[in-house]
This record gives sequence, structure tokens and C-alpha cells, in this order.
Amino acid sequence: MAQTKDQPANGARLGVLTAGMGAIATTLIGGVAAVKQGLAKPFGALTQMSHVREGERRTPLAEYLDLPRLGELRFGGWDISTGTCWDAAQRAGVLEPMLLQSLREELSGIEPMAGIHDPQYLRRTKGQRLKPQSNKFEQAEALREDIRAFRKQQGVEQVVVEWCGSTEVFLAPGPAHQNAKIFETALKQNEPTIAPSMIYAYAALKEGCPFVNATPTLTVDLPVMIELAESHGAPVCGKDLKTGQTLLKTILAPGLKQRALGISGWFSMNILGNQDGAVLDDPAAFRSKEESKLSALNHILEPELYPDLYGQISHQVKINYYPPRGDNKESWDTIDVIGWLGYAMQIKVDFLCRDSILAAPLLLDLALLSAAAQAAGRRGVQDWLGFYFKSPQTPQGRPEHDLSAQYRRLQEAFGQLAAARRAGAAVR
Repeated sequence: MAQTKDQPANGARLGVLTAGMGAIATTLIGGVAAVKQGLAKPFGALTQMSHVREGERRTPLAEYLDLPRLGELRFGGWDISTGTCWDAAQRAGVLEPMLLQSLREELSGIEPMAGIHDPQYLRRTKGQRLKPQSNKFEQAEALREDIRAFRKQQGVEQVVVEWCGSTEVFLAPGPAHQNAKIFETALKQNEPTIAPSMIYAYAALKEGCPFVNATPTLTVDLPVMIELAESHGAPVCGKDLKTGQTLLKTILAPGLKQRALGISGWFSMNILGNQDGAVLDDPAAFRSKEESKLSALNHILEPELYPDLYGQISHQVKINYYPPRGDNKESWDTIDVIGWLGYAMQIKVDFLCRDSILAAPLLLDLALLSAAAQAAGRRGVQDWLGFYFKSPQTPQGRPEHDLSAQYRRLQEAFGQLAAARRAGAAVR
């Protein structure tokens, strides 16, 4: 194939940097390597498995949007633990040993860069590979230099940064987060309300990189980050990938609401034993997760509009750290439903899922679609990507949580991106 102007000699079109190279990130990188080798299929990734209808023709979504092929991606990132991506994947224990062994050469070639860590925000994680800078502004400048070096080394013009670190302790927006000028001054003063994830986001946006927040922490859901995204032409989206229990909630709850069935209670329990589970065993970190998991049901059911149906609902969410399960999470839901004449019924759901296996294809989609959005001239909050998140970031108003409504919005956006691509090609 002839080399095109936007395709470097090494075949790369897009760089993906993960801030944090633990279970989710290594499952993404290892999974892409496995698909490239023909060892597995990319189930769960719309960009790889979905089609778009064009009249009588059904076109693969990747072709429709002219997305980079998997062989045209280059991965890198930061991590505060030692070892290569291969070592991190072994520690995570998500991919089975035989498959992982087949990926050893490619994963061993990815050495995470030194990260930044603040024990105030991750109290049950120890930093082992850290940048020498202690000042937050200097840390941000070092991260910016990392992005520039990666871009040059890998021969890519466009880079997407994805926050895949552990959930930070709960934090409300404060004075330091209001605009870029205040935030930069606060960075230089080592302001304690600036979390590590915000420093990564600041560095990425200053370099014009789209930023994806895969966790429930604030990170880019702040006025300063939206300002930076708009001024530097970078799309942003988040928060908290919609994987197991909440995915089922956003499927079941709209259906019950559409049937005008009442709900008096929804009790959700989770057990998991990976690093995320260990971090969430800290009540301060769990509060960040609890906020995102509780919000979806409230937004879908709208109890203020339907007080008879949902005004008295008791909604509880529990997460328990249980090491024997590792990354294989189990979630139980007990739903107390009210039918005709007030008669009580129950729904029981037991979902034995794999946390990182569900999350990895979402990260792939979000990297590719964020890059496509930027190429189409979009910047700032991309609420059409709310399909992928428990607590979708939106520039204003209430976020949509109904999965079917989110999917329709996603399809509309695909059409708009394709139209923008065709218009750009016509101009060239």
C-alpha cells in the first residue's frame, strides 16, 4: 500500500497513552496484540464489530469513519509500579497464561514511563516508579515532555491519553479548579486539592491530546479542564466506564419504567479481588465510585416526575474486596418491583463478569472515537460518548442514562463524523 501523507513510514496513525498500566490497560494492549496476531476476536468493541446501514448496504463502522486499523496504533503510558507492560499483565492475571505467552515479545517492548503519585489520593497504593519532581507544575511539565517524546519516537501526530489509574478519594470541585490561570498558579503552589489525575489531564490538554477519564474521579469534569479542552482543540469524555452491574441497570431500569412498573428498592452487591477492589476498600475512594453508581438509576427513573412509582425507592450499592476472585467480579442485584394494585414482585440478577474484559474494548472504542472527533474539529465535552460511562460528562443539563437512548445518540454522531470526513476529503 502506498504511504499517504498522514501515515508515517512505520505505519502508525494514532498513539494511545494510558495513565496507569494495570489490569484494564494491559488487557487493552494485550487484547489488541492478540487480535492483530489472529489469536482472538475483538468482541465488545463497536469500532471493530459493528456495522452502519447506508441505504441497502451495511458498512463496517471502522470503514465508515476511516478509523485507524489496529496495526496502526502505538501504545505507551505511565505507571508507578516497576516492570514492563508484560510484567504488569502478569501481575494483573486477567489474560490466561498461554495467550499471554504468545504476546510476550510485543508487551515486553512497552516500558511504562515514571508516573506521579500522591498518597493523599491513593492511600492503599505505594509508588515505586516516580518522577523526581515534587512540585505539581513541574510534574505537569515533565508529563508534557513525555507526550512530545512519545509522539516523536512513534511517528504519530495524534495522541489520545486515557486515565486508567485507580479510583482516587472523593473530592468536590473547589476554587483551584475554576480556570486555567488559577489552576496553573495552584499547581506551582502545590495546591492539595489538585489530584494526580488532574495533572495528567492538564498535561494532555495542554498538548492538544483528547482525554478519556475511565474512572469516577473528577479529573476533567471541572471548569478549568473544559476551558483547556476548548482552547486547545481537544475532546474530553468521562466518567467511569460502564461495564458490569451498571450496564445491566441501564438496560433493565428503562424497560421497567417504560412499562410503568413501580420500584420500591434496588439492592446491589459486588465482590472483586483486583487492584480496583483493594483501592475501593478505602471508604474515601469508594465514595467516588458510589456517586457514579447511584446516579444512573436516579436519572433514569426521574422520581420527581413519577413519585408514585419511584418516590420512595431505596437504592443501595455495596462493593466488597474479596481477593480469591481477582479480576472476575460477581454482582448481585435484588429489585423489588411493584405491579398492578400494588402487588410486590422481585427480580434477581447474578452477573459473573470479568471486569477488565468488559472495560478493555470500551477503552479501544473511546480512543478511536475521540481521535475521530478531534479530526472532525470537535473539542470540549463529548456527551455523545455517554454510552460508555456510568456517570456521563455533559456540558450542561442532565446526562442521559438510558442505554437505548445513548445508543441512538451515538449512531447520530457517527453519521455526523462521517459527513465531516467526507466534506474534508472533498475540500482536499
